[in-house]
Amino acid sequence: MNILMFMWRDIKNPASGGAGRTTHELCKRWIQKGHHVTIFTSSFRNGKDCEVVDGYEIIRKGSLLTHYYYASLYYKKYFKGKYDVVIDQINTIPYFTPFYVKEAPIIVYIHQLCRKIWFYEMAFPVSLFGYLLEPFYLKLYKKYPAITVSESTKQDLLSLSFSKVSVISNAIDFEPLVTIPKKEDEPTIIFVGRLTKSKRPHHVIKTIYLLKNDMPNIKLWIIGEGYFKKQLMLMAKKFKLENNVIFFGWLSPVKKIELLKKAHCICVPSVREGWGLIVSEANAVGTPAIVYNVPGLKDAVQNGFNGFLTTKNTPQSMATALIKFFKDKKLIENLSGNALCNSRRFSWDMSSEEFLKIFKRNIKNNPNS
Repeated sequence: MNILMFMWRDIKNPASGGAGRTTHELCKRWIQKGHHVTIFTSSFRNGKDCEVVDGYEIIRKGSLLTHYYYASLYYKKYFKGKYDVVIDQINTIPYFTPFYVKEAPIIVYIHQLCRKIWFYEMAFPVSLFGYLLEPFYLKLYKKYPAITVSESTKQDLLSLSFSKVSVISNAIDFEPLVTIPKKEDEPTIIFVGRLTKSKRPHHVIKTIYLLKNDMPNIKLWIIGEGYFKKQLMLMAKKFKLENNVIFFGWLSPVKKIELLKKAHCICVPSVREGWGLIVSEANAVGTPAIVYNVPGLKDAVQNGFNGFLTTKNTPQSMATALIKFFKDKKLIENLSGNALCNSRRFSWDMSSEEFLKIFKRNIKNNPNS
């Protein structure tokens, strides 16, 4: 089977996040099954125009915005008639493949709807324009099969008149631990992700500020980079948290996992997520999650089992959850053990096979194939 996927950032892009890593894990498994995979994506500084990663082909052309335009040109000139299935991976902006892909089945792959994220990441009136426009351009795809990663996003799509929506879970790219590892002696929280407004790392810093009087030795480890980092560092200084908040920047996967093992819990206060892959990774090393009750995260965390959902999406509510967490050693032990068990439910091998079944079914039923 020849598979073509349009996506905005591939695994080698320095700004790649969960979507890039998820795509990488799927593509390399499709290659192992004997399929041919091409990804068309955006360029980045010092990135090659074309390269092969773990057997699959990556073609890069244009910036994060202009590559959408080049996608249609490349399809008409180089890709048309050569692929059995075309995946339109929507991350904020779609590729509008229904306008130029006619002979092959189209599969929509979407992790999450942007909605409120527009107001965090874009200035007015662009934010309002994006928020209002999203439901209209997504409805262009309502007759096509869609794959998403959580029940929350499935319900969002069904509300937009999508009728064929499958949920295929994200997984992790390493084996979960067998036992809970030794944690830090001091109460330690970890945040992992891009340092952007929509990820709301400032909420975790505010949470530490609220807890400092009762827990003066509490630590917050922040892993990640982004445009918001300077303001976060100034915020930590303003709150006199220099000894409590440590910025690690981007770390290698090995070093990131080492810190995840040592932390007592991970805090994720995002506006919304497709799933929250970092929750699954933390769970796999015996680290439960305390997260905001938002789409995606409420799918990844079973409240009271592998972590907590906050009662409100505020630093005060997160602080309350952390007080409950740290004052009960038996609770920490139970949540950590449950987190390990929960992480074993997911497998990239199973997820990649579910994708292939959907591809084959739609190729068979496609009148133009």
